[in-house]
Amino acid sequence: MTLIVGDMHFGRGAAAAERRKEAALIDCLRACEGRAERLVLLGDVFDAYIEYRTLVPKGFARFQGLLAEWTDRGVPVTYLAGNHDLWHRDYFKNELGVEVLPVRWVGRLGGRRTVLTHGDAYDATDPLYRRLRPLMRSEAVASLYRRLLPAGGALALAQAFNRTFHEAKVDPERVRALRRAARRMLRRTSAELVVMGHSHRPERRAWAEGLYLNTGAWHTDRTFATVAPSGEARLRRWNGTRASSIEADDACAPA
Repeated sequence: MTLIVGDMHFGRGAAAAERRKEAALIDCLRACEGRAERLVLLGDVFDAYIEYRTLVPKGFARFQGLLAEWTDRGVPVTYLAGNHDLWHRDYFKNELGVEVLPVRWVGRLGGRRTVLTHGDAYDATDPLYRRLRPLMRSEAVASLYRRLLPAGGALALAQAFNRTFHEAKVDPERVRALRRAARRMLRRTSAELVVMGHSHRPERRAWAEGLYLNTGAWHTDRTFATVAPSGEARLRRWNGTRASSIEADDACAPA
């Protein structure tokens, strides 16, 4: 079974709330041990993440330790960068054994040709962000930012920016934009399954072209997705002791 979880936004809230959020995710992953063949982190794992050559943001060591434990046992862990945690270097790869990808993962899950991506590349609701996105993901810009600001100052500025422009409510237009993008992707490629995050709204859509899942947001709803070896793909919610399936009608906005 493949587990796909994203939008944890670790570091967004007060310390006690963040510790509970981390503990809930660890409990959920522990409950899936023995069945999990792959783990995918679908972006925005951190609310802000800027890694320097010899420094990384502190915190969430228990979660990172679990990742290292799984990769040491041979469970592949893939981390797709989101729009909040795009400035990685090599810490996750070298220290934790995690594969970090900038945009998407393409392969087979449960026999299905699958595309995994955070989803911000397909968000048409913010024209300014669409123009800035190539710059934000540029290594030259990231290098300049690191050079101009010390690690503490750079991270504090990013955290303040994210808090200022954070949208507390789900944007229905963003939900629709990602849904349209997923359907286009299914039509125009050989993909049979597309999985995104970013919208913070869990969703499951089955079309003739294929299947679209949005994992929603762990940090608010404790939702994630699973893909079984048989190809069955489901949305699930962790309730503190077990994961239950979310029916499509409960998760989806109207078409």
